Amino acid sequence: MAILGLGIDVVEISRFEDALERSPGFLERVFTPAERHLGHASLAANWAAKEALAKALGAPAGLSWQDCEVLRGPGGAPVLEVSGTVAERVAALGMTSLHVSLSHDAGIASAVVIGEG
Repeated sequence: MAILGLGIDVVEISRFEDALERSPGFLERVFTPAERHLGHASLAANWAAKEALAKALGAPAGLSWQDCEVLRGPGGAPVLEVSGTVAERVAALGMTSLHVSLSHDAGIASAVVIGEG
């Protein structure tokens, strides 16, 4: 296996909260129903993960934020579930596995995504 893509993103949680207040449709546009129940710090980390994934995929136009879902696997570790436009790009790049790490502390949320193939 080789690393085919790497992305990182950092989000200031207070700025993210401001964006949620300014744009009420943002929550529904970006997050899936399974993600929307999370607190603001966790949502900010999920947003960072989606941005990091887009960077790992080369940030092509036409990706739908709804086609990437950040879920918790066994033991609570984050996992990326992709479908539609995102799954198509992952396949086109030859990626067979995606890894994600999330963190939020001191008012900052961050994520790193690695695509292997």
